[in-house]
Amino acid sequence: MKLKEGFVLRKVADTYVVVAVGAEAKKHNVMITLNETGGLLWEKLSEGAEKKDLVDAILEVYDIDEATASADVDRFIEKVNSEGLIVE
Repeated sequence: MKLKEGFVLRKVADTYVVVAVGAEAKKHNVMITLNETGGLLWEKLSEGAEKKDLVDAILEVYDIDEATASADVDRFIEKVNSEGLIVE
């Protein structure tokens, strides 16, 4: 999986913010706020991570079971994809 180019992640205090830059800023008036987990997943996606990589990243950081991590990743991917920010 890969994120669409033209969007950057920035940390503002304890929140992560995704904003459009360059040509994408002209097309999208988007600002997405993410929690710490969302920031981690965004960073991994920006490296081209697949779902298994995302689940593994969550399991390394948080004390949760694999089913919960997988469901959380599915919700995150669905949200980001619904915004048109994932390219295959």
